[in-house]
Amino acid sequence: MRYIRKNMNSQNLSKSNKHALLIICLGIFAGVLLKLFVIDFLHVSGISMEPAIKDKSVLAVNKLHYGLIKPWSNHLLVKWRKVQPGDAVIYLYNNKIVVKRCAAVSGQLLEYSAKPVYTLKTGDKVIPLTKLQYLNLCTVNQVPEGYILAVGDNYEHSIDSRDYGFVKEINVLGKVLCR
Repeated sequence: MRYIRKNMNSQNLSKSNKHALLIICLGIFAGVLLKLFVIDFLHVSGISMEPAIKDKSVLAVNKLHYGLIKPWSNHLLVKWRKVQPGDAVIYLYNNKIVVKRCAAVSGQLLEYSAKPVYTLKTGDKVIPLTKLQYLNLCTVNQVPEGYILAVGDNYEHSIDSRDYGFVKEINVLGKVLCR
């Protein structure tokens, strides 16, 4: 009789261990899904978005804001919302996730001036340009369909659409929630 009781207790412990392991595995799986598709926390490295987003701050990013991200890629699988001017967004550039602000969207007019300094005007926003940036962009009078103009808030210290061109809207991976 004593042997039977020992055996039953070890079976109960074994079931308890299996349940705990199952709960831990489900928790890890849910965490991975959340990080891949829903929300992510990113560390900022650089001053291109100052003063709004400081160097070394941590950002919460809503990855579902614009659509469903295709796992392990740099674009959306399904898109349900368009990027709006003023949105702080993340996207891949040179295999790095960058944070920039959307200054203009598809079809939005772009006006350039070379006097007294080089500038780009979109809506009520005037963005300074270098001579090279001006020469690269001045032939385009509106943001191409399916693209955005993404710039850093700290114009002097930002490498952005003024340097490498417009960003495909489908490559925008999320919207910054808070910092």
